[in-house]
Amino acid sequence: MVVLNLQVLHFPTTFTNQQLSLGRQSRCGIVIRCGIAEPSGEPAPMGQKTKYNDGFFEKAFMTLFARKMERFAAPVKSSNFKKKKGFFDYDYESFVDVSKRVVQGRSRQQQQDVVREVLLSMLPPGAPAQFRKLFPPTKWAAEFNAALTVPFFHWLVGPSEVVEVEINGEKQRSGVHIKKCRYLENSGCVGMCVNMCKIPTQDFFTNEFGLPLTMIPNFEDMSCEMVYGQVPPPLEEDPVISQPCFAEICSIANRSTNACHKLQA
Repeated sequence: MVVLNLQVLHFPTTFTNQQLSLGRQSRCGIVIRCGIAEPSGEPAPMGQKTKYNDGFFEKAFMTLFARKMERFAAPVKSSNFKKKKGFFDYDYESFVDVSKRVVQGRSRQQQQDVVREVLLSMLPPGAPAQFRKLFPPTKWAAEFNAALTVPFFHWLVGPSEVVEVEINGEKQRSGVHIKKCRYLENSGCVGMCVNMCKIPTQDFFTNEFGLPLTMIPNFEDMSCEMVYGQVPPPLEEDPVISQPCFAEICSIANRSTNACHKLQA
């Protein structure tokens, strides 16, 4: 997720609607539909998996991330998947499968460390320092990155829109509402949501880039709020730490514990 926002390092400092031509303007801001194949054009209701029509660029990003993560993943067990994939043989399902194999046999911290290493490996030398210079932690930087998130994260999380949030008593448009997270929907795993997305993304923006980011997943409807400019709480104080597994849909769920076992250290 982080790497896509670095596209801005090659953009001019003025940001226009034309640069977001993939989206449409609404009362709430820019909205990206991400090639949804549902008749309604919206994510499927809770309990149903949303259908997508992924294009060239979506599959390119899936492949890029999956191939970087593959070297940390446990071996494939099924003989049907042992053949080495070509560059465009990855789809979203295989991208999530790689993520699941990264999780196997790793602690919470080890999973987060893998994501951090993958993200760093995708950046040019000195990129975090350059980001800090371009985007000091200001209201403008937070709003700019929120606007960029909508078009550049759509392949990973699905449709989203910029929303107004309040930070330290000031209202600003630095929030991003993800309608139904594609990664959570397809993995069906609370632990993967937290350890492979929420925590490492928050940490990368906050500590590597110097721009605070808090992500607030809603496990009732699989939506998520991203709030740029808001410092995230320690994991031990975050409500997600006590979130139970999706027992009915998660392939690695532990039904004997109250909270997802993958969230335990």
